Amino acid sequence: MTSAPEFNSDSPDETRVLGERLGTLLQPGDVLLLSGELGAGKTTFVQGLARGLGFQGSVSSKSFVLLGEYAGRTKLYHADLYRLEDPQEVQELALDELSVDGVLVVEWPERGEWVLPPEHLRILFRGISEERRALRFEACGPRAAEIVQRLAVLVSS
Repeated sequence: MTSAPEFNSDSPDETRVLGERLGTLLQPGDVLLLSGELGAGKTTFVQGLARGLGFQGSVSSKSFVLLGEYAGRTKLYHADLYRLEDPQEVQELALDELSVDGVLVVEWPERGEWVLPPEHLRILFRGISEERRALRFEACGPRAAEIVQRLAVLVSS
């Protein structure tokens, strides 16, 4: 794992913009694992990712559906493992196969890490205050490290 830069967000809109910037850098095969408490901004971030990937519709929490698919310049697969408790349920989703032809984003990856691709970008969401969030980016693998490096340039410009 490479160094883990941290980006701050002062509002849901800023969280969406950060997600959108990241979305412009993603391509099929990229995997993002989003970790953090309920209400930390993970779904808000995914809304921005979808916009950055060219999806114009609405993105909502997948807590009850488990998996959503959004078509933009590349597919976005959005999985939320929060409600899953049985490891077999996670395995049956075949999430590793989805990442082949699209971008895979997994909320609550802790519930199924053993079946997720080893190369990924983990984003840890931490609430600092009611509105303020810190997002820590941990790259696992060369592609994830490249994404983080390119995002840092985008954010600083």
